[in-house]
Amino acid sequence: MSTEPTRTEGAKPVPTQAELEAEIARTRAELASTIDELTTRLDPRTQAAHVAQQTKQAAADTGSFFTGGGLPEHDPARARNVKILVGGTVAAIALVAAAILRRRS
Repeated sequence: MSTEPTRTEGAKPVPTQAELEAEIARTRAELASTIDELTTRLDPRTQAAHVAQQTKQAAADTGSFFTGGGLPEHDPARARNVKILVGGTVAAIALVAAAILRRRS
């Protein structure tokens, strides 16, 4: 078997066996990397840890907001989380107050 690429008339050169094996190895490595990344992203423990970290950060940012630190300007997602947390808290307080007032009447 020849290791020299052959040409068919008017087409690209046919890759050698070594080139094909190298491409297969490269593709397998990329696929393994992609599978590892997806497994990590979809792992429930990883997702739970990420949500817990975001929640702690939102609570810290909210505390900073109420003590005069303002909203995080460098990260719009963190500022959004503070607004969501404050809005949810206000809504919960309003629901509790409405329930109390309704029982009294």
